[in-house]
Amino acid sequence: MVVYNPCHDVETVARGIRDLWVRGAPAIGVAAAMGMALGAKTLPESAFEPFYEGLTQIGDMLVSQRPTAVNLAWAVDGMKQVAKAHAHVPLATLKELLVAESQRILDQDIETCKAIGRAGGRLLGNDTGVLTHCNAGALATAGYGTALGVIRGAVELGHEIRVFADETRPVLQGARLTAWELMEDNIDVTLITDNMAAHVMHKGMVQAVVVGADRIAANGDAANKIGTYGVAILAKEHNIPFYVAAPLSTVDFAMASGDLIPIEERDGEEITKVFGETRIAPKGVATYNPAFDVTPARYITGIITERGAVKPGDLQRLSDPALDVTPLLI
Repeated sequence: MVVYNPCHDVETVARGIRDLWVRGAPAIGVAAAMGMALGAKTLPESAFEPFYEGLTQIGDMLVSQRPTAVNLAWAVDGMKQVAKAHAHVPLATLKELLVAESQRILDQDIETCKAIGRAGGRLLGNDTGVLTHCNAGALATAGYGTALGVIRGAVELGHEIRVFADETRPVLQGARLTAWELMEDNIDVTLITDNMAAHVMHKGMVQAVVVGADRIAANGDAANKIGTYGVAILAKEHNIPFYVAAPLSTVDFAMASGDLIPIEERDGEEITKVFGETRIAPKGVATYNPAFDVTPARYITGIITERGAVKPGDLQRLSDPALDVTPLLI
């Protein structure tokens, strides 16, 4: 079942980001940009300085909802830069420019994901079993997807791909979202529990792992949904390539390593209850519920961006948009 939650104000957008109506770093970024545009519409038009101060407060509120996903802050900063660059125009015009910028960010994300799919699809050979963790598809982006974009790219090349989707406890994005997306596209998908990953690797059913990311540090360490780190260790043990697919906007070149990435912790009821309803653990039990973990670069075979697939050690060179990275491609 597909459900749409209309957002007519920035407060609802913030709730949607916090409560996981919107999840996945690229989609969060797009939602934040549109939330900034919605919030700007409510600000007074007396002068630029109070307008910009109000816009900054809106941005700070949005960023506070999910601290790990760097695309959120990236989109908010981008919208603020547009406002600064047009400080001289009438505020009514500026508000429309912010709406247009949020739409541009959405359109750009779709094209970026397709480029990621083209770059990564070539890395998956024919007759390949691919393991995924969490959801990094059209539902986690403006459309097409990052990790699932790579799978879609391989399928569009005519490759036969079989996907094994981890259910991804505790919110079950793999079970609810990844499985649904792939079935809608008629891509072969088999749902497994998270603790089956080692078994299917050992049985030779998996030849590659592809995941998304919410933030990638300059050294190639990558934060993604909790459990990703364990999957990477398993892939290393079984000599299976482990790829991270994400747009360059997810790379935080100012952050030296993954040790500095803030890790969001969520309500323990996500563990003790299924979707806040059915209790599956004793009442009052202590919980620890980090939403993400960080996979060290040494476990990552390649990082797939819109500019191509590179080894983690070559990631820093992508910060120069003029650099020809073709020799670095995996």
